[in-house]
Parts: sequence; structure tokens; C-alpha cells
Amino acid sequence: MAWLLCEHSIQKFKREFRIRKPITTIGRAPGNDLVLEDPMVSQSHASLTRQGGGYSVAISHRNGEMYVNGSRTKSATLSEGDQILIGVWKITFTNEEKVETGDSEGGSRIELGKLEDLVQLANETMKDTSPQLLFQSLLKGLVKITKAEKGFIIIFQDGQRQVAASHNVDSEQINLNSFSDSIIQQVTEHLKPIIVSDAMADSRFGRAKSVVDLRLSSVMCVPLIYRNDLLGVLYLGNDKITDLFTEQDLQLLRIYSSQASLMIHHAMLLNQLKLDNQKLRHQLRRASQGQIVGSSPPMKQVFKVLRKVSPTDLSVLILGETGTGKELVAREIHQLSDRKDKPFVAINCGAIPENLLESELFGHKKGAFTGAIQDKTGRVEAAGGGTLFLDEIGEMAMPLQVKLLRVLQERVIERVGDLTPRPVDIRVIAATNRDPSEMITEGRFREDLYYRINELSIPLPPLRDRGDDIALIAKYFVAKYSQQYQSNSHGLTNQAVTALNNYYWPGNVRELENRIKKAVIMSDRALLNPDDLGITSDDKRHIQLLAEAQEAFKMDYIRRALEINNWNKAQTARDLGVDARTIFRYIEKFSD
Repeated sequence: MAWLLCEHSIQKFKREFRIRKPITTIGRAPGNDLVLEDPMVSQSHASLTRQGGGYSVAISHRNGEMYVNGSRTKSATLSEGDQILIGVWKITFTNEEKVETGDSEGGSRIELGKLEDLVQLANETMKDTSPQLLFQSLLKGLVKITKAEKGFIIIFQDGQRQVAASHNVDSEQINLNSFSDSIIQQVTEHLKPIIVSDAMADSRFGRAKSVVDLRLSSVMCVPLIYRNDLLGVLYLGNDKITDLFTEQDLQLLRIYSSQASLMIHHAMLLNQLKLDNQKLRHQLRRASQGQIVGSSPPMKQVFKVLRKVSPTDLSVLILGETGTGKELVAREIHQLSDRKDKPFVAINCGAIPENLLESELFGHKKGAFTGAIQDKTGRVEAAGGGTLFLDEIGEMAMPLQVKLLRVLQERVIERVGDLTPRPVDIRVIAATNRDPSEMITEGRFREDLYYRINELSIPLPPLRDRGDDIALIAKYFVAKYSQQYQSNSHGLTNQAVTALNNYYWPGNVRELENRIKKAVIMSDRALLNPDDLGITSDDKRHIQLLAEAQEAFKMDYIRRALEINNWNKAQTARDLGVDARTIFRYIEKFSD
């Protein structure tokens, strides 16, 4: 039976490989029969072929390098004792029968048993979802499999090292600062495992602080890596000279460390997500009013007015751009009022054709018009005892405005085709994204109706003027939709938060929600970036020059002062403390 005796020429550890197949593949990729970990070794570097009773070795592709007995070659027939050099690996070929020991074929049988133990350990540790339980379970199982006496797991998080679990080691003995210049430092710098089989005789690490402080005679330390990110290190030690770790122990530990890294990554990610969600919920409790999220000064003022007006029966007019959450505010007013147990009925006056809106609002009598096959209760009547929300009331036609005014004045309605008055008990909340005073001036809205629905007004700020609320609302939507759609996305990158704050948000909160929802569904990233949100650097809102902003403010302020003084220029100049010529100069600018 043929064998390959493999020795790492730098780290000096050895392994034996039994040739079992007619063709044995050699390379760096995990799928090879003989895996040689070294950057100089290709993914698929060489192959060893059995022909009759002999063996030959050949390079798998033309760019590969291989030396046989010191001579560079592409292929060679192997004889007893021939040495093959591939990368840093020196491989000796032997065709002699060997007594199988624990390090060879017998070791394979032992390794199979240990692999079964590792599978069982993997199944057990996967049951633990909290990082603390996972680390303890993982370390306990590996200590048992490797027959280690001591061990600990160190996790790197937020630039800090912390001991996640330990076995037979006091916390005082684990001095992370002392360990940083020895074995752990070597592993973290090179991302390669280290075995110190006989610490007393090892010239490199025999005096390492961890070996001396823990009185170890044998050490294994492997990095925990997930997708090229170093999560931490797994450190096992033995203080009995009769139980020194072998290369086989290190190989098994390396096999499991890959699986362990995946479990640790997801456990840490899940734990961070839970912490983020707890933090977000705490933020939302402190920065919200019911279902409305916000802590910016403009929203605090909205909440203050909202809480004062809700217990009353005043008619409220909510003003704001499209997508600012006018209906959400209306619902919150209803929930905080004595009418909360009664209906909340909403109707969009701009979404229903004019010829149908009257019937939709006031209902109709059977036979009142073609298609009226039965009596119908209108929205006003359906809101009896509760709240009627008239969204986009500025879109209502003038004839309907007259009928709505009568309802608000007399608190009675008449169904279409029915002259019988029906009393109604409702509170009216209206909303519009237009300027009511402009509509009145243009003759498109009745002034008397305006005063009826505007016993108190609540202006809502656009999202772009809400500062930190933008990121807070975005995180709320990420948490909401990642849970709803079981997405891996759970947060935002710093670049994404910056992009959100710089964007103009013409569609306000509604646009933000739509962008976040789409990104959570479509992205495979854990943290959403600007590309996921569909925001580019070109979308940055315009920043006016300071001089231009100052001039614009002066013009607006002087205009308002003139309006207060009925355009009396001399009085306005005295009120503002400026020369009258300044006022005349700005009046000329108004007409430009």
C-alpha cells in the first residue's frame, strides 16, 4: 500500500496520506483528495495516478510548478523515497507496507469516530440560540472530543476582545493584553491555526504568556472565520505531558471551527438584531404618539396640539404635503377622543367621481336614480357617534360643499332622492395638501365651509424637515418588513442613513416606506445600502448659498411686515428699524 508523507516546510508539522484511489487529486480546493493549504498551491494543482504496480505524478495545468527530487518537472514516475515539492509542502512517496498506527490508517478509523462526535456536537450546539449558551455548549463539547484540560473562546466585537466562554480557567488567568503578543496574536495576524505539541520544547511559543500562566504542555489555537471576517479564536490547552495534542487533533478542530464560525456568526447576528430591535422599540416608545413615529421639534409640536384637541369635539383641518401622514394623525385624534369606540370612517374626496360622491357621502333612496336598486347608507350616516375623515377636501365640488356646510351647521343629512332629514352625531376631521386661502381666493372653496372645518388646524411638516426622524422611521420600516417578509435585511449602513438624510423626499413618509419595503424584499444584504434604496448622489437635495438664503428670508419677512401694516411703508420701516428706502428697494424686488 502506497503512502504520501507530507511535511509543511515552514511550520514543520507533518501528516500522512494513504493512497486509496487509482487517481488522487492534489490541490488547495476542499474537493481534492489531498488538500494542501498554501497560496502557492493551485486550486487543482496535480494528480497522482496508479498504473499497474507503479505510480506517477503530473501537473494538472501548464502554469503549475512541481519539483521531484529537486528538479522541476511536469510529470514523473515515482519510486520509493522520492520527494515531491509543491509550494511549501515536501511530500515523500513510499510504497512500503506499514504497520497502521494511530497516525495513519488506524487514525482514520479513530478520526471517523471523532467526526461522528463532531456531527453530534453540531446538532447539540445548533439548539442553542443565545450566544452565551452556544459558546458554553461548543467549548464543552470540543474539550470532551479533544480531551483538553483547559480552553476558552475569545470573540472580537466592535474592536474589542472578550472572553465568550472558558473551561477550567479562571477569568483572572485570561489576561487578553498579555496574550496579545503570543499565540493568539499569531493566529489573528495570519488567520492560520497553530499547534504547540510540546510547549516545553517549542522555541517559538514555549515562553508565551498563555502557556506559562496556564501551565500548559500542549496548545491548539484556531481562528473562527466567516467569509473572511475574523470572529474570534478558539484556544484549547492540555497541562498533562502524557496527553499532547497531535496534528490529527488540530485537523479535527479545524474542521469543526468552520462549522462553529457559521453558527457563531448567525448567533451573534441574531443577538445583535434582538438588541437593535429592543433599542428601536425603546426609541419608538419615547419618540412616538400612538402609531406616529417622530421626535423632531416640529413633530413634538404636532403631538402637543394633537393631545390637547383630541378630547374635544372641535372640527380639525390637517394641512400637509402628500404622504406626510394626514390620515394617521386623524386616526390618532379619533383614538384619543371619547369617540374611540365608535366608527372611524374615511373618504377620499378626490378619488370618487363628482356624480358619485354625493351618494357616497349622504346615501340614497331606492329608485333615486338609475342603478339605485335599494336604500344605501352614506359615509356620513355610517360614522354616527364617531369620526368622519374627509381627505383631500379641496377636491370637493362647490355644490357638494354647500350640502356639507348644511350638515355641519344643522347636524342633519338628506339621502339622495329622500327629503326626510336624518340627524347625525359626528366629528369631522378634514385634510388637504393645498393652501385653503389660495383656493378661496380662486373661488374654488367656500370661505364659510373653511371656517366650519377649520376650528383648529394642524400643519404637518414635510419629511425633509424632520431631521433625525428620517433614520428613525426608516429603521422602523426595516424592522417591520424584515419580520413580515422574513428577510435577512435588518438594518442600514452609515452610507444609507446619510443618503436618506440628504434626499429631498417629494413623496414624504409614503415614499420612504415604499423604498424600504422594496429594498427589504429585493436585497440579499444584511445592511441596506443606498443602491438598495435606489438613491444616488445625484438625488442630494439642493443646498442654497447662505447669502441667497439670508436674502430670501429678508424678502419674506419684509413682505409679512408690510401685510401686517396694510402695506404702510413708513410704519413698516419704523417697526423693522430700517430706512424707508430699504423697504422701497425690497418692494421693487417683489415685482422682479
